[in-house]
Amino acid sequence: MELLQLKYFLEVARLEHMTEAARSLHVTQSSLSKTIGRLEEDLGVPLFDRIGRKLRLNEFGSKFYRRAERALFELEQGKQEISDVSRQEHGTLELAVTTASTLPQILKEFRNKRPDIQFHVQMLTTQEMVTLLHRGEVDFCLSSPPIQGEDIECQIMFIDPILVAVPQGHRLANRNSISLTELRDECFVGVKRGYGTRDLVDSICKSVGFEPTYVYEGDEPARLSSLVEAGIGIAFIPSTARYSGEHIKYLKVENHELVREIALLWHRSRYISRAALEFREVVVEYFGTISKQTN
Repeated sequence: MELLQLKYFLEVARLEHMTEAARSLHVTQSSLSKTIGRLEEDLGVPLFDRIGRKLRLNEFGSKFYRRAERALFELEQGKQEISDVSRQEHGTLELAVTTASTLPQILKEFRNKRPDIQFHVQMLTTQEMVTLLHRGEVDFCLSSPPIQGEDIECQIMFIDPILVAVPQGHRLANRNSISLTELRDECFVGVKRGYGTRDLVDSICKSVGFEPTYVYEGDEPARLSSLVEAGIGIAFIPSTARYSGEHIKYLKVENHELVREIALLWHRSRYISRAALEFREVVVEYFGTISKQTN
């Protein structure tokens, strides 16, 4: 059994389509088919059910997939550990986030501490992030909401109050706090369903008897402040994402603990390099500092 066979098998299993897998692997379809065929011959059983052009893992394939994924995961961790110990290269820190409001300052502080380390950041959905975590393809994830899992370590970093942002001149702009029921007839701008903050505030608003009316739903949380400033609607915005401009007023929510939890996640079995450990220290110190400032 060859390492290449395992890599090809995992890609075919992931895509369940030979043509798409060949394109992803940059090999010919015939070469890929032969490699998978040799693997099945070595194992003595078929790994896929063939349904037209589609492939589907059968019982044998599903069991073998978990072992093959684990084997490649361990090999990759060994490679990273040796690279770190030998210091033959500075390396790149792989990060994934579902919330980016605190990321610029964290990366700035880490770069000041370790200018020799590069980093690569992906803004992902929660499910995409979990997939990369399970594959061991990221060092850390910064997520809201926190994610629990058998292979996932989850450390809550910060309890982030969610505020109501209104433009100057709004009927509520002279207030410092607001009850949720007073927002029943307002128009909102927000992110789409599936984002942690959106799902949380929708659920709490529903519990007090109304569903927010959204006139804008997008994929870029950073854009909400400019829409509020322009008077398009009001918004629920975490305290860490507050815009410093003078044309928006932020109100606290009365009588409800409207907060989100920001967590740092990592795979329990992934090798943690020295640079990654230092990054985690920067994250802990950063949230420790802002926690003291808000208390």
